[in-house]
Amino acid sequence: MKKVFKGLVATTMVATLAMGTFTGCGGGSKSASNADSVDTENLSFPLADKVTITGMISYPTGTEEEPNNRTIFKRLEDETNVHVEWTAISSDQWGDKISLNMANVNTLTDFVFNAGFGDNDLLRYADQGVIIPVEDYIDQYMPNLSAVFEKCPEYRTMCEDEDGHIWALPWIEQLGSEKTAIQTVGNNMCFINQKWLDFLGLETPTTVDEFEQVLIAFQDNAKALQDEFGIEGDIIPMSCIINDQDPNILTNGFGDGIGDVDMGQHIAVNDDRQVVCTATTDGFKKGVEWLHKLYAEGLIDPECFTQDWATYVAKGKSHRYGVCFSWDVANIDNINDYVPLKALKADTVNVTPQNGSFTSGFDRGRCVVTSVCKNPALICAWLDQMYDPFQSPQNNWGTYGEDDDFDIFELGENENGDKMLKHAALGDASPVEVREAECVGGPLAILDEYYGVYVTCPDDAQYRLDWIKDYYTDDMHGKYVYPRVFMSSEDTEKLSGIQTDLVSFFNSSKSEFIRDGVTDGAWKSYLAQADDYGLAQYLDIYQQYLDKYYEAN
Repeated sequence: MKKVFKGLVATTMVATLAMGTFTGCGGGSKSASNADSVDTENLSFPLADKVTITGMISYPTGTEEEPNNRTIFKRLEDETNVHVEWTAISSDQWGDKISLNMANVNTLTDFVFNAGFGDNDLLRYADQGVIIPVEDYIDQYMPNLSAVFEKCPEYRTMCEDEDGHIWALPWIEQLGSEKTAIQTVGNNMCFINQKWLDFLGLETPTTVDEFEQVLIAFQDNAKALQDEFGIEGDIIPMSCIINDQDPNILTNGFGDGIGDVDMGQHIAVNDDRQVVCTATTDGFKKGVEWLHKLYAEGLIDPECFTQDWATYVAKGKSHRYGVCFSWDVANIDNINDYVPLKALKADTVNVTPQNGSFTSGFDRGRCVVTSVCKNPALICAWLDQMYDPFQSPQNNWGTYGEDDDFDIFELGENENGDKMLKHAALGDASPVEVREAECVGGPLAILDEYYGVYVTCPDDAQYRLDWIKDYYTDDMHGKYVYPRVFMSSEDTEKLSGIQTDLVSFFNSSKSEFIRDGVTDGAWKSYLAQADDYGLAQYLDIYQQYLDKYYEAN
């Protein structure tokens, strides 16, 4: 193995030894692991003797707290003869507690299963010697992941840093590709209440002006809608969560049509392969001015700037929305009353896909192996079971044969008579809630070629894929999205330092512009402030890596 990481005697680690140890369910501790007792020369599962390893994991708030009580991990223990002592942390506390645990050698486990680390985290922990590179272990002990990389070499490239090291195991979920990929349109997909349109005899709007008139009709006929459909509470022509379940897809057609759909970075790539800031364009200004007009007319939910997800959903489940935005309207209201709304014509008609979406779902920092691990080969071999084509869909969505009322899958057969996971009907149950109750997440890979062989495509994924293809793909006129590049530690640090303030500034300003309007003076001051935050350097860093990406590909 390449000795590229620093020892744990680094001052930054030693200084934390006095910190208290946090353990969640399972009481995970590095001392519980006896992984070093396994000879990995002829490693195969199940092991002859049971061995204990340690891991950290997050679990969705309100679901089973003990990972080993989940059916998926029970089966994995039976199949591998490997027991995992988990440090389990609720997802709503993960961000705070994982950083403390990673900074304390006494709370480090062999691996972190649901790390979800960003590039800055990976490079920092690598530099501190907290995590180890795994590329050699992948080649020698992870045949399932190696097969994925062989079929789709772009994923290996996206996992590697500039020196070719892989610091984490990825999460990969293919559902469509290029402009049909399920991630091309995110939480900003627009849904309009078809039942209300039909009742009021309205046509589906195709322009921003027609859209405004439809919202006015919803507002003017509020009493009739309440009486006809038994709605309790005020009619809300349009609701959203600004900078989250955001209406930016409606404003994609203003100006040059590049839009501002990337709320985390506010960048896009134009057809000249130049990185542009989407929050400083003339189209962005026109778009927020139009949204302000709707807001001033009382057509947008006044709570759109402050409401949380629970409040947003509660009003939706009361059937009060004429228009709403989300990944899936079934999570807000129901799919029977709503249909997606195609891109509206303003100055042009266009949909800018989400950055990174052309390679489908990908998380570079999903799982890491730590430097306290005494047998990385065993840990990586066990984690490779997660990449088995039959196992990955279960980790991602849920399983079969549960003791409760819900099963994501039924165990069946494919056309060749081999076992296959078939998605079960969920009835009125929320897909998100059922999956969170059963799945375990972690490192996995689901390729498009698995559907119909190892697993069926989820119903809610299939209808979303159909929505994207039928409503949006034809209007995706741009050639590029920003790819998933792995920047150097120095550039990641520079970018992070700029991005924190810049993105916060863009998002807060957007809310102000929609609520209060934007004057020419305010816009000029806004652009000057963006420059002061380091916008030019911000774009330059992105451009350098975009150029390198296309030079290498």
